[in-house]
Amino acid sequence: MNATKLTELKNWMKQNQTDLAYISDPGHIAYFSGYESEPHERILALFVSTDRDPFLFTPALEVEDAQNSSWTYDVIGYLDSENPWKKIAAEIESRYGTPQSMSLEKANLTLDRFNELEKAFSETDFSTDLTPLIQRLQLIKTEEEKNKLMEAGSWADVAFEIGFRTIKEGVTEQELVAEVEYQLKRQGVMSMSFDTLILAGENAASPHGNPGKKAVAKNELVLFDLGVVWNGYCSDATRTVAFHEPTEFQEKIYNIVLEAQLEAQKAVKPGVKASELDKIARDVIEGYGYGEYFNHRLGHGIGTTVHEYPSLVEGNDLVIEKGMCFSLEPGIYIPEKVGVRIEDCVYVTEDGCESFTKTTKELQIIQ
Repeated sequence: MNATKLTELKNWMKQNQTDLAYISDPGHIAYFSGYESEPHERILALFVSTDRDPFLFTPALEVEDAQNSSWTYDVIGYLDSENPWKKIAAEIESRYGTPQSMSLEKANLTLDRFNELEKAFSETDFSTDLTPLIQRLQLIKTEEEKNKLMEAGSWADVAFEIGFRTIKEGVTEQELVAEVEYQLKRQGVMSMSFDTLILAGENAASPHGNPGKKAVAKNELVLFDLGVVWNGYCSDATRTVAFHEPTEFQEKIYNIVLEAQLEAQKAVKPGVKASELDKIARDVIEGYGYGEYFNHRLGHGIGTTVHEYPSLVEGNDLVIEKGMCFSLEPGIYIPEKVGVRIEDCVYVTEDGCESFTKTTKELQIIQ
């Protein structure tokens, strides 16, 4: 449980005159409570009052697990046969009375669940948005959070090692994914932070392609984009390697992306703007004439979820501060020819940054 962040949340609620906060995103619930869960279609919620104890609301089958987590307050469960909204309303009424205002995660809460809240609390104002506050709270990582991100990053390095040694002629993208995830599970890593992405040859020209039955062939590049969840924190990293000798063109594209990634990472320090980092990487790629093939932002925040605030993109003039953590992942994707992306997630230090992953970014040639 993150008591410090709960206190900051309560202070913000007082300043914004909101009686109750409803946190609905499972990743954010874990951030505040320490309880990790993916409830699927069921309701998982954290309710926080300004002046009384908070409580977790979970499916009945998760109550014991929640109670055994670091969460020290009440856990209220509901059966599949029960109406969760009626039970939530009764619980809130008995604990806090009818709230005049309830702040919500507007970037997360679905419309149908919002409609159920309105039915249950017809006299409550829901206009206050929690999302910007949570983004801000998550923005600056503590030393403990940094250490957890480092551990998650080290497992990404293990995953790369597994994947690289599994490459051989004829092995398919799907088989590479399966081997990486199987070997990680054997070592105790039970969750990936997103679907592992391994793409060979021209398939890597799709930035978010789906691994399929394409077999790795000699003299082509293979892109690995992967990450794990470890102690509640995520990793995310990308490496592109060559299977046997790359062509001159492949090597050229790789070196351009590498230059862009290294220049952006070298520029990270407190005081620089998020948009400036994006521009540094983009200017390198545009300078070589491939700007149209870098078709996504430079990076995103990372923490208890793999995509957090901020977005490193043109127009975002957020000033970088010590303790922020985010990805730096430029790429060039030329349809039917080649795709290259290189990515590290970093922690901002007093005068630079430290990467969570250590796998070399020099072009590796797998024989």
